[in-house]
Amino acid sequence: MEARNHSRVSEFFLQGLSDDPELQPLLFGLFLFMYLVTVLGNLLIILAILSDSHLHTPMYFFLSNLSSVDICFISTTVPKMLVNIQTHSKDISYTGCLIQVYFFMIFAGMDGFLLTVMAYDRFVAICHPLRYTIIMNPRLCGLLVLMCWFIIFWVSLIHVLLVRQLTFCPGTEIPHFFCEVVQILKVACSDTLINNIFLYVSTVILGVFPLSGIFFSYSLIVSSLMKMSSAAGKYKAFSTCGSHLSVVSLYYGTSLGLYFSPSATHSSQSSIGSVMYTVVTPMLNPFIYSLRNKDVKGALARLHSRGTLCM
Repeated sequence: MEARNHSRVSEFFLQGLSDDPELQPLLFGLFLFMYLVTVLGNLLIILAILSDSHLHTPMYFFLSNLSSVDICFISTTVPKMLVNIQTHSKDISYTGCLIQVYFFMIFAGMDGFLLTVMAYDRFVAICHPLRYTIIMNPRLCGLLVLMCWFIIFWVSLIHVLLVRQLTFCPGTEIPHFFCEVVQILKVACSDTLINNIFLYVSTVILGVFPLSGIFFSYSLIVSSLMKMSSAAGKYKAFSTCGSHLSVVSLYYGTSLGLYFSPSATHSSQSSIGSVMYTVVTPMLNPFIYSLRNKDVKGALARLHSRGTLCM
């Protein structure tokens, strides 16, 4: 009977980033600013790609998907945090928490998968330039994205179904600013062995495999570039990979640095580290791709000029 009552817990409490009342207005303004910049920046990237026929290529098809995922990624966590700060509340419903876990895992996993697919695209473009349009045809690009969605859909769904089997004590506080599956498993009142086993399995599927694919693709790219005799060709190839490598380093550097750091067990360090890859990385991605990419800058300039003419 006790376990049954625990399983019917109706809400959790999110610890947040700080309990200091004086910091709440500052945190609200800061995260609202970062959220708006992220949404606006990624929307501009999407609009620029859709409106410019020069960018209707596999590379920018994947980039537009990444921008869409980044908007959804940050929208999974930040709006609820802003509402809680504004209402001086820490609660999140049990159902709302499971929904947040589900969509957070989907968009976090899709970020990693899309970065892997983009690395493969760069490999084909640099190592097999004459066959690029044949290999990276629209059908394959669509299938790659659909396959990523299919895998992450089932992995996230299994996580949520396993979490539903756990029992929780009334008034459970999650030491984070959003519902993350790792933190939820720590506060469960029942055995989490199966959950932890699947967590390790999903980490391999969503983390180790994609990162290994990226490393493998770039090892072949570097090997191919070393054989090039033209310095101009090497520079052009490196410049096309620069933006992608910057995003990969930012995303995986912050997320892996968080989970493999000795301080990751402390809730404060964990929350601050999570801000880096859940909020800061999606915000910086549009700037990285627009500032380092002449094609995107040109498309944004043409989009701006058309907007000015319409006004």
